[in-house]
Amino acid sequence: MKRKLKLQMQISVDGFVSTGPNDDQSWVTWALDEIYQDVLELLDSIDTIIIGRKLAVDYIPFWQNTFKEPSDPMYGFAQRIVGAKKIVFTKTFDKSQWDNTELAKGNLTDEIKKLKSQNGKDIIVYGGSSFVSELIKEGLIDEFHLFVNPVALGNGVPIFDKISNYMQLKLEKSILYSCGINLLTYTLK
Repeated sequence: MKRKLKLQMQISVDGFVSTGPNDDQSWVTWALDEIYQDVLELLDSIDTIIIGRKLAVDYIPFWQNTFKEPSDPMYGFAQRIVGAKKIVFTKTFDKSQWDNTELAKGNLTDEIKKLKSQNGKDIIVYGGSSFVSELIKEGLIDEFHLFVNPVALGNGVPIFDKISNYMQLKLEKSILYSCGINLLTYTLK
């Protein structure tokens, strides 16, 4: 069975994932008590995380540090993220700085197809936004798990900005949380 590449991201109702160069995400709702179980279930369906270099330098150390604090409310996420194989897509790093992490330096499409053809659970990508935009442009994401926050930003960083034609998606699931977040799960139609 072919592995799927899943995207999980928080996104504004007007389609932005951050507000620009400083990556302000103060608008993101972390209603952990509500979305926690659904995020853990998604993490339990994967064994590999792919990530762009720019995000990796903060993302991987954050979860490694959180993993050292069992009382942290994000500890369940940290366990799974630290335990998963991580692949950092980079053109500039020559060796991995982190445990359980490999570098991918080849053609993006070829590297993803190679990963999908390997045995294992599914693969997930969290970002960064330009990396995700490139994956979307190349048609490499199989499932979109978008946590739509009840906020309009007016401008910012989109992830669907590189597609050259419209992309038809099929809604597979929708979960509305009382905090106002709507988890929309789509596949390509």
